[in-house]
Amino acid sequence: MNIGQFLIRARDAIDEILSYLNPHYLNARSTAKTSLGFMGTFMERWLPEHIRRTELESIFNFLPLSDSLLTSGQPTEAQLAAVQAAGVTHVINLAPHGLENSLKNEPEIVDALGMRYIHIPVDFKNPTEANFARFCEVMQQVENDKVLVHCAANMRVSAFMFRYRTQVLGEDKALAEQDLQKIWQPFEVWAGFVERGMLEQSEASV
Repeated sequence: MNIGQFLIRARDAIDEILSYLNPHYLNARSTAKTSLGFMGTFMERWLPEHIRRTELESIFNFLPLSDSLLTSGQPTEAQLAAVQAAGVTHVINLAPHGLENSLKNEPEIVDALGMRYIHIPVDFKNPTEANFARFCEVMQQVENDKVLVHCAANMRVSAFMFRYRTQVLGEDKALAEQDLQKIWQPFEVWAGFVERGMLEQSEASV
């Protein structure tokens, strides 16, 4: 790649980043950090492969919740190899295919690595209870396996995991919320999505 091509790609990436600026993404330090980091993944796509980080822990917004349950944003192909090397048997993706930082042919890459790929595409503007019900079904199917659950930035995943941990597993709400807040503070439809989970948990305990 010559300098002219690099500058064109850099300009396009910056234009893409600017299109994502939204006051809601500054509602908390963790949200701002995740938003800026997500934008940075657009730029990372243009870096030469030999200088990209490939370690498991380098996956964007990597957050293990236990030894067998890992969560993150979008991994690269090389990072998926590290996921497989760590003993993961199932990769669950909550992001629709074709997003800005998505990995082309991810299902085929995961399959070639000997892991099972499960896709539950969640519209960021409209997370549904049907999405969550399907997520719960899948999580219960893989509960004895080592799993990576990812989306584009770990925002979808962290909200789904908060509800799953509190509603289904009965874990402490404060602990689950602490992990959620490490990634972001949900806003707009996502605030409602998380609140529905807290309301159902409260009603169930009455």
